[in-house]
Amino acid sequence: MEDKNKYTIGIDLGGTNIKAAVFDTGFKPVAELSILTEAAEGPAHVLKRIRLAVTQLTEESNIPLEQILCMGMGIPGLLDPEEGLSVFSPNFPGWEQIHIVNEMKPYYDFPVCIDNDVRVNLYGEWQHGAGRGARNLVLLTLGTGLGSGIVHDGKVLYGTTFSAGEVGHMNMFRQGRPCRCGSSGCLGRYVSAVGMVNTFKEKLQEGKNSLLQTWTRYDNGLITAAMISEAYDLGDPLSLEVMHETGELLGFGLANVINLLNPELIIIGGGMAAAGERLLRPVRDTVNAHALKLSGSSCRIVQAELGNRAGTLGAAVYAQQKCSGRQ
Repeated sequence: MEDKNKYTIGIDLGGTNIKAAVFDTGFKPVAELSILTEAAEGPAHVLKRIRLAVTQLTEESNIPLEQILCMGMGIPGLLDPEEGLSVFSPNFPGWEQIHIVNEMKPYYDFPVCIDNDVRVNLYGEWQHGAGRGARNLVLLTLGTGLGSGIVHDGKVLYGTTFSAGEVGHMNMFRQGRPCRCGSSGCLGRYVSAVGMVNTFKEKLQEGKNSLLQTWTRYDNGLITAAMISEAYDLGDPLSLEVMHETGELLGFGLANVINLLNPELIIIGGGMAAAGERLLRPVRDTVNAHALKLSGSSCRIVQAELGNRAGTLGAAVYAQQKCSGRQ
């Protein structure tokens, strides 16, 4: 691992884009790119697109494949990282029981490994972002849904079926909004970007008014989480109410997480993290009021630092650790 002419590739597979980056042994990015996933074309096409990204990346950086130590990939959905098998990914048509590692073996002589996309984000933030130095932390990614990963006593938790850390499916309401997991009232259905927008729309349907109605010309389908943040800054009463309600509910969820896991740090990432203190202030207030005092006072809640680079960097970190036997 000390060879300065060796490199690691990190892949972040998303429903819209495939992000790819090549890193030196110190995890400094040498080259980065993003190409369309074209998920609707099916699994074989997506895998071909991943290989295309690797080809473009190595050609752009003038790095021959012989100098690649390993490649890590962050894959959304359920998977078995030990087998290199992606079991199911909800936003990828026909994507079931895809043995990604085996599919890559004919093309590359270096080791390829996969993990859940949120966990590779966790590796990135833990090793090179907001979680540096922590031994007990939880990462939440708030975007279209709510993903999470856990580090406990310096080790990433995986669980029996590699599904540990599904904070987003914590039941918050006995009979709440239906969730694709088959249950209802799940935390992620309320505190994700989509969840906050749905809360906002529900309140409009109840007869409340907002500045956003003027912006969207009363087309509620155009409302976004970013708009709610912008209207919040302008003092829009409904935006203030919805942001506070979302943050409060997330705070109740995190109070449960803190009481259960006793982390020293909770990192909030994903698109919703852009709301910053607008969201985190009511989160912290609720945690302070409802978490166990000793555990709550010992846990900091902060924004993620790496942004869109967390996935590719974390995938590279994970790959190096796995290939060196440290994971």
